[in-house]
Amino acid sequence: MSETYVIKLVNCAFFARHGLYEAEEKLGQRFFVDAELTVRSERPLIEDDVDSTVDYGAVFKVVEKTVTGERRALIEALARDIGLAVLREFPPVQTAEITIRKPNVPIAGILDHAEVTVVSERTGG
Repeated sequence: MSETYVIKLVNCAFFARHGLYEAEEKLGQRFFVDAELTVRSERPLIEDDVDSTVDYGAVFKVVEKTVTGERRALIEALARDIGLAVLREFPPVQTAEITIRKPNVPIAGILDHAEVTVVSERTGG
Protein backbone atom coordinates (compact mmCIF):
# COMPACT_ATOMS: atom_id res chain seq x y z
CA MET A 1 0.00 0.00 0.00
CA SER A 2 1.15 3.53 -0.76
CA GLU A 3 -0.45 6.60 0.78
CA THR A 4 -0.19 10.30 0.18
CA TYR A 5 -1.63 13.22 2.07
CA VAL A 6 -2.36 16.84 1.21
CA ILE A 7 -1.20 19.92 3.09
CA LYS A 8 -3.05 23.17 2.32
CA LEU A 9 -1.98 26.68 3.23
CA VAL A 10 -4.96 28.88 2.35
CA ASN A 11 -5.16 32.62 1.74
CA CYS A 12 -1.61 33.52 2.76
CA ALA A 13 -1.32 37.30 2.32
CA PHE A 14 1.79 39.19 1.21
CA PHE A 15 2.57 42.72 0.06
CA ALA A 16 4.54 42.83 -3.19
CA ARG A 17 4.99 44.78 -6.41
CA HIS A 18 4.22 42.32 -9.22
CA GLY A 19 2.53 43.34 -12.45
CA LEU A 20 3.06 44.75 -15.91
CA TYR A 21 2.62 48.41 -15.15
CA GLU A 22 4.86 51.00 -13.51
CA ALA A 23 2.08 51.97 -11.09
CA GLU A 24 1.91 48.37 -9.84
CA GLU A 25 5.62 48.47 -9.10
CA LYS A 26 5.41 51.88 -7.45
CA LEU A 27 2.31 51.28 -5.32
CA GLY A 28 2.43 47.54 -4.74
CA GLN A 29 -0.51 45.57 -3.40
CA ARG A 30 -1.52 42.48 -1.47
CA PHE A 31 -1.35 39.09 -3.13
CA PHE A 32 -3.10 36.03 -1.73
CA VAL A 33 -1.58 32.58 -2.15
CA ASP A 34 -2.95 29.08 -1.64
CA ALA A 35 -0.50 26.18 -1.64
CA GLU A 36 -1.86 22.65 -1.95
CA LEU A 37 0.94 20.13 -1.53
CA THR A 38 0.63 16.40 -2.15
CA VAL A 39 3.09 14.59 0.08
CA ARG A 40 4.31 11.02 -0.34
CA SER A 41 5.54 9.86 3.03
CA GLU A 42 3.74 7.25 5.08
CA ARG A 43 5.88 7.68 8.19
CA PRO A 44 4.02 10.74 9.58
CA LEU A 45 0.70 8.94 9.05
CA ILE A 46 1.79 5.72 10.74
CA GLU A 47 4.18 6.95 13.42
CA ASP A 48 2.61 10.36 14.19
CA ASP A 49 6.16 11.74 13.98
CA VAL A 50 6.34 15.51 13.51
CA ASP A 51 9.97 15.35 12.36
CA SER A 52 9.02 13.20 9.37
CA THR A 53 6.39 15.50 7.93
CA VAL A 54 6.67 18.73 5.94
CA ASP A 55 6.95 21.76 8.24
CA TYR A 56 4.03 24.06 7.37
CA GLY A 57 5.84 27.09 8.80
CA ALA A 58 8.91 26.40 6.66
CA VAL A 59 6.69 26.09 3.57
CA PHE A 60 5.10 29.45 4.42
CA LYS A 61 8.56 31.04 4.62
CA VAL A 62 9.52 29.68 1.17
CA VAL A 63 6.28 31.06 -0.29
CA GLU A 64 6.83 34.42 1.44
CA LYS A 65 10.45 34.69 0.26
CA THR A 66 9.42 33.99 -3.33
CA VAL A 67 6.42 36.37 -3.35
CA THR A 68 8.29 39.23 -1.72
CA GLY A 69 11.48 38.64 -3.69
CA GLU A 70 12.10 39.30 -7.38
CA ARG A 71 9.37 41.26 -9.16
CA ARG A 72 7.51 39.45 -11.92
CA ALA A 73 5.26 40.80 -14.62
CA LEU A 74 2.95 37.76 -14.52
CA ILE A 75 1.39 36.04 -11.55
CA GLU A 76 1.57 32.86 -13.65
CA ALA A 77 5.37 33.03 -13.52
CA LEU A 78 5.25 33.80 -9.80
CA ALA A 79 3.03 30.77 -9.11
CA ARG A 80 5.44 28.53 -11.06
CA ASP A 81 8.43 29.89 -9.16
CA ILE A 82 6.71 29.20 -5.83
CA GLY A 83 5.86 25.64 -6.83
CA LEU A 84 9.40 24.90 -8.00
CA ALA A 85 10.89 26.40 -4.82
CA VAL A 86 8.63 24.21 -2.66
CA LEU A 87 9.56 21.08 -4.63
CA ARG A 88 13.25 21.97 -4.36
CA GLU A 89 13.15 22.55 -0.59
CA PHE A 90 10.85 19.68 0.45
CA PRO A 91 11.66 16.31 -1.20
CA PRO A 92 8.55 14.48 0.13
CA VAL A 93 6.30 16.96 -1.74
CA GLN A 94 5.32 15.36 -5.05
CA THR A 95 2.94 18.01 -6.38
CA ALA A 96 2.66 21.70 -5.56
CA GLU A 97 -0.54 23.36 -6.74
CA ILE A 98 -0.13 27.11 -6.27
CA THR A 99 -3.00 29.58 -6.66
CA ILE A 100 -2.41 33.33 -6.60
CA ARG A 101 -5.15 35.92 -6.30
CA LYS A 102 -4.49 39.52 -7.31
CA PRO A 103 -7.31 41.78 -6.08
CA ASN A 104 -6.30 45.06 -7.72
CA VAL A 105 -6.20 44.20 -11.39
CA PRO A 106 -5.93 47.01 -13.96
CA ILE A 107 -9.12 45.97 -15.80
CA ALA A 108 -11.87 48.36 -16.81
CA GLY A 109 -14.62 46.45 -15.06
CA ILE A 110 -15.90 45.24 -11.73
CA LEU A 111 -14.38 42.05 -10.37
CA ASP A 112 -13.24 40.64 -7.06
CA HIS A 113 -9.81 39.47 -8.21
CA ALA A 114 -7.82 37.74 -10.96
CA GLU A 115 -6.65 34.24 -10.08
CA VAL A 116 -4.12 31.85 -11.57
CA THR A 117 -3.27 28.27 -10.61
CA VAL A 118 -0.09 26.46 -11.65
CA VAL A 119 0.61 22.81 -10.84
CA SER A 120 4.26 21.72 -10.57
CA GLU A 121 5.04 18.02 -10.26
CA ARG A 122 8.16 16.14 -9.28
CA THR A 123 9.35 13.92 -12.12
CA GLY A 124 11.64 10.93 -12.15
CA GLY A 125 12.69 8.68 -9.28
